[in-house]
Amino acid sequence: KRGGGGHKSRRTEPRTETPATRNGTIPNIFRNFVGYLITGKTKSKQNMAIELSEQEQLRRQSLTALRNLGIEPYPAARYEVTATAREIAENFDETKGNYGDVRIAGRIMTRRIMGSASFFELQDHTGRIQVYIRRDDICPEGDPTLYNTVFKKLLDIGDFIGVEGFAFHTNTGELSVHCRKFTVLSKSIRPLPVVKEKDGQTFDAFTDPEVRYRQRYVDLAVNPQVREVFVKRAKIISTMREFFNSKGYVEVETPILQPIPGGAAARPFITHHNALDIDQYLRIASELYLKKLIVGGFDGVYEFGKNFRNEGMDRTHNPEFTVMEIYVAYKDYLWMMEFTEQMLEKVAVAVNGTTEVTLDGKQISFKAPFRRLSMTDAIREKTGYDITGQSEEQLREACKRLNVETDATMGKGKLIDAIFGQYCEEELVQPTFVTDYPIEMSPLCKRHRSNPELTERFELFVNGKELCNAYSELNDPIDQLERFQEQLRLSEKGDDEAMFIDMDFVRALEYGMPTCSGMGIGIDRLTMFMTGNSSIQDVLFFPQMRPEKKAVNDPAEKYTALGIPEEWVPVIQKMGYLTADSLKKLSPGKFFNDLCGFNKKNKLGLKAPSMEEVKKWCEQE
Repeated sequence: KRGGGGHKSRRTEPRTETPATRNGTIPNIFRNFVGYLITGKTKSKQNMAIELSEQEQLRRQSLTALRNLGIEPYPAARYEVTATAREIAENFDETKGNYGDVRIAGRIMTRRIMGSASFFELQDHTGRIQVYIRRDDICPEGDPTLYNTVFKKLLDIGDFIGVEGFAFHTNTGELSVHCRKFTVLSKSIRPLPVVKEKDGQTFDAFTDPEVRYRQRYVDLAVNPQVREVFVKRAKIISTMREFFNSKGYVEVETPILQPIPGGAAARPFITHHNALDIDQYLRIASELYLKKLIVGGFDGVYEFGKNFRNEGMDRTHNPEFTVMEIYVAYKDYLWMMEFTEQMLEKVAVAVNGTTEVTLDGKQISFKAPFRRLSMTDAIREKTGYDITGQSEEQLREACKRLNVETDATMGKGKLIDAIFGQYCEEELVQPTFVTDYPIEMSPLCKRHRSNPELTERFELFVNGKELCNAYSELNDPIDQLERFQEQLRLSEKGDDEAMFIDMDFVRALEYGMPTCSGMGIGIDRLTMFMTGNSSIQDVLFFPQMRPEKKAVNDPAEKYTALGIPEEWVPVIQKMGYLTADSLKKLSPGKFFNDLCGFNKKNKLGLKAPSMEEVKKWCEQE
């Protein structure tokens, strides 16, 4: 059901059809009424011309012309596709005569309009294929309207059409589909950026990151290589899921809205549940819920889910991100290291056909086994400083000597993490398991079996970035409560990323949880590594963005104070002169010609100003 969740449809009375609603058009009086509700005034043809570019106006005119010819530009009926561009390219054999009757569909990306025959490129989700279209084939009864008017004049780059015909090679050897019939499937009324290619070089590419991320739909349409990144992302997830399922582990779902944001040290997003009248938090980790399922008797559970952290944004962090967490009973972190490197080797081969990937110009190998290095050894190796047995004050003093920035809210764990982050992380290029973290850094992790000052934890680093985090999970409820209380002490010192105390999780542990190992891995970052992207925005369909900046126009009064008629104000602003002061820089003669040209081109019908009037506008004090 479209509504889902058992909700009733909002439409309770049958809709009365009129000739206007039946063919998909809306009476102008209704359009104007909606415009009035939004803006307080009706949309005149003049205003529409001012608001729309020339191309947008022409495409709307084509839309009307199609309907006048009885062609619905947005048909409701399905269109049966029998082949894709890639299938035809890979399997067409002229000697076998296959693809002799084919139906393809996609977006028109290029056109070469000639006389009675033309070529265009059609792009579907697999790629592009050339289509050959001839007037005599699609207009067999002698009426040339479908070719001369519809195809040549009313269709545009960006329109979706369906094509029926047969595959063949042109005289130059270009694989093509000979069109016998075409169907308009969707009219594009906003022009796509035109990306041109010649001799392997790309011109006018759609490359501005800010625009690409905001308008991902355009990015995907004109940059086919972008689509491949997201196809690989899906392959990463399906390969991991297949790997886990083959071991007998169960995929589960846990709450995103939580009364306590547990499972990680991070700042949460807060929301309010109106029905219960309580504050709730968006999930920062699924860890505690998944371990409760191990308490309940599951042998192994995993979840692909969204986490949310109300922290900074940069090229490697997004406040909303995807994580896979897995927990397996009767295992430890040593087993999880082997499990993780096997999984990543399998993913690399499935996605790229090899364990070798290139990141920032460096060759990275995901061939197991990976290097193991304790955190203590990593810090000693890069700084010469041994953190073993050091107090908080000693660590704070060491940070001063090492020029590591600190603040008063940082405890031992964060001080050690600051040293490691500044001196060690970027040096870990090849996949490396950093193991045996100090206990202060890991409030949910089991104490090390041979050194109670450490924990059985590892993080996997690749190309200087953390990829995953794993523990031998703490299952001693008394020890867990004490660790939570230490986090509470840090919170009272001002650490807004300290963990909350989750007494329900402590209660679950009191019922008994078997020895268990858990691992969490960031899917966004893994996709970055497997596709060679250095920015997280490039592997998210719709990354979080700052609000779009919009130019602020001067009010009409500032223009009319210069003697400019009010009806000319929106025209002048449409031409790019958003402030009255911007007119001072203009040449009166050129501005006069531009105004008259815009008026005539857009058929606004405004009374043209005199040259003397325009001169006064531009020579304001």
